[in-house]
Amino acid sequence: MQIAVITGGSSGIGQAAAYEVAKRGVGVILTYHGSAERGLETAERIEKDGGTAVALQLDVSSQGALSGFREAVSAALRERWGRDSFDFLVNNAGVGQGPVPFEETSEELFDQMVGVHLKGPYFLTQSLLPLMTDGGAVVFTTSSAGLLSSQPSPGYSVYGSVKGAQVVLTRYLAKELSARGIRVNAVAPGVTRTRLGGDAFAQHPELIPPVAAATALGRIGESEDVAAIIAFLLSPEAGWLTAQTLEASGGYGL
Repeated sequence: MQIAVITGGSSGIGQAAAYEVAKRGVGVILTYHGSAERGLETAERIEKDGGTAVALQLDVSSQGALSGFREAVSAALRERWGRDSFDFLVNNAGVGQGPVPFEETSEELFDQMVGVHLKGPYFLTQSLLPLMTDGGAVVFTTSSAGLLSSQPSPGYSVYGSVKGAQVVLTRYLAKELSARGIRVNAVAPGVTRTRLGGDAFAQHPELIPPVAAATALGRIGESEDVAAIIAFLLSPEAGWLTAQTLEASGGYGL
């Protein structure tokens, strides 16, 4: 059985990705940050549906936690699957922000965004790399906000910048890890209904119609839409794809 490590797997896109890859016969090690309950519930649902899963706590922005997390992954692999390696890494954990003008952006916000979206996944991937099998795959959940083709939204200069950095990192890692046959790709969701940003669409449903009207396919994205693309990028069918970022926005802004 192949095994995937999925960060931020207790809600939103990460949770949907955990369900989707488990449905395809892949074992899942998912991480949660603040809610052990949601993490354990996600793992339990996967098990109830016939899959295998383990939930582990991780603050991806904490560099001091990485060595301990690698040991926890090693232990879970041995105890749950009788393995000493895993096959796929989905760098999905993230944190949203409300719009903050450039002039008012604080160093605290800047450091938080860099820590969660760039420094964290960068060194997490480095830490877990010795446990990955040759011929495996890495996927980054970035954002359409980080694409050169996007229309910049005022107030998101930090978020867009770190997500753009993930796109660049995807290409560099694809080159460096290709010697081991490890593919590295990214998916760039557009506007998607998740818990990020204070669960904005649940709190403000009036925001949905104008976004849907600006989207070619006529609705906002759902976590399951993006999860299916993540599962595809991990699959043999994507075996000739690397260094790519696939925009998953339903044609927003067309």
